[in-house]
Amino acid sequence: MRGPIVTSSRLEADVPTVWERIASFEGINDEFGGLIRMTAPREVREAGLDGVTVGERICRSWILLLGFIPIDYDDITLVELNPPHGFLERSTMLSNSSWEHRRTIVPADGGCVLTDEIRYEPRLPVPEAITRRMYTLTFRVRHHRLRRRFGGAPA
Repeated sequence: MRGPIVTSSRLEADVPTVWERIASFEGINDEFGGLIRMTAPREVREAGLDGVTVGERICRSWILLLGFIPIDYDDITLVELNPPHGFLERSTMLSNSSWEHRRTIVPADGGCVLTDEIRYEPRLPVPEAITRRMYTLTFRVRHHRLRRRFGGAPA
């Protein structure tokens, strides 16, 4: 697998407050800032991570560029779920035969530190420099949006 790509932010909110936001599809899509949007069935959107059965595929989420152009899908499966401290997603995607996203949230003075670590195995022979840059930028945008919402700085 390629990676890891690690992005961390120190947020000026406590762990439960951050978890409440990032555990919802509304919060996930807000992190993308309109660049992309992930779809999910209504019942999945309403339940968020509270409705997940660990180890079972949650749904096929279409990834839409600018909110309407399909560019990928993610067959989302969480293999670990530890509210409010994080999760481990191991999924397949159209673009990746394997996608692993670990998100952790740990308490820190005056708030918490949120860290994303991803690993992936592309289906096509795409140069590592291209995929690494694309995923690094995507998670930088996500963390920038989280810091804007909660206050904070890169960790």
